[in-house]
Amino acid sequence: MKTAYSNMKKYMYCLFLATFSISTLSCKNSNRQKIGNAAQQSLQTEKSVQQEPQFPYPKIPESLKDPKSRKTFLLAHYWDEFNFADTALVNNSNVTEQGFVDHIALLADTQTNPDEAEPSIGNLCRLMYPHPHARQVFMKLFDDYLSDPNSPFYNERLYAAYLKQMIGKYETDEAVRENFKFRLDLISRNQPGKQASDFTYYLPSGKTNTLKNTQVHNNRLLLVFYDPECPTCHHLLQEMINDESLKRAVDANKLSILAVYTEENMEAWRNSLKDMPANWIIGTDKEIIRMRALYNIKSMPSLYLLDGNKNVILKDATYEQIHSELGL
Repeated sequence: MKTAYSNMKKYMYCLFLATFSISTLSCKNSNRQKIGNAAQQSLQTEKSVQQEPQFPYPKIPESLKDPKSRKTFLLAHYWDEFNFADTALVNNSNVTEQGFVDHIALLADTQTNPDEAEPSIGNLCRLMYPHPHARQVFMKLFDDYLSDPNSPFYNERLYAAYLKQMIGKYETDEAVRENFKFRLDLISRNQPGKQASDFTYYLPSGKTNTLKNTQVHNNRLLLVFYDPECPTCHHLLQEMINDESLKRAVDANKLSILAVYTEENMEAWRNSLKDMPANWIIGTDKEIIRMRALYNIKSMPSLYLLDGNKNVILKDATYEQIHSELGL
């Protein structure tokens, strides 16, 4: 990411302006006592800044006074003034990418009505779709920011809303439409409140079991998809193994842990077994989960918290979220 991924101060500044005033982003030199070359240089710099392209936020009617109604108007008309046919503007990441990030940040805000998200995304898709270059740029932004688990704006709900919109747009291109449908179906699986997809796993002894038939203590099962050759997995597994509160909970039968290796290097998996806790259930699915796309595993490790009936409580959660939910 070139801009907003690493520039949260700029994002917060733009977001504030977008929500409440939205007029101009120019800066004024308040020090009237500067003289000579320094003053001249300051004026030239200010003029240059003012000439830089800025995101064309819609003008919010003055009749809308309260923040909620202003925000609703902003979300409905966010992209109305943006020229999607202007290739130079679309390629200007300080305008396009930053504007996109401000938009999805508003949509992801817990104070935003979820019902406003899909129409707002739909308006963006409607406006950018007729312009091939803009369509390519924005499709990549959606993928990079909402679908990449390493993105600070990763959001399956908003990404699903985008996919639904794009499925409707590609009425004549079957291959592209089917690709969107597949990604939407993958996101829709194993959502909180739904039953987790069942699979068979193989224990180190060679015996098999299924997720559905796995014994669960205290109605809580921590499902861990991992790869011992992944540095991130190794780091998190060590954190979990060294976590005394987690160890006490497992020892006291307050939850069960099932760790499943989903990759192909069986030798690496077997060599790592000695480092895994004896009271965890350790298995491998022999790549079935990945080949059948039973779970949307984008990065390792991937953590799910299930109840005793294998209903999903937390999907692809952070360890901090797991810790909090279990009250450890």
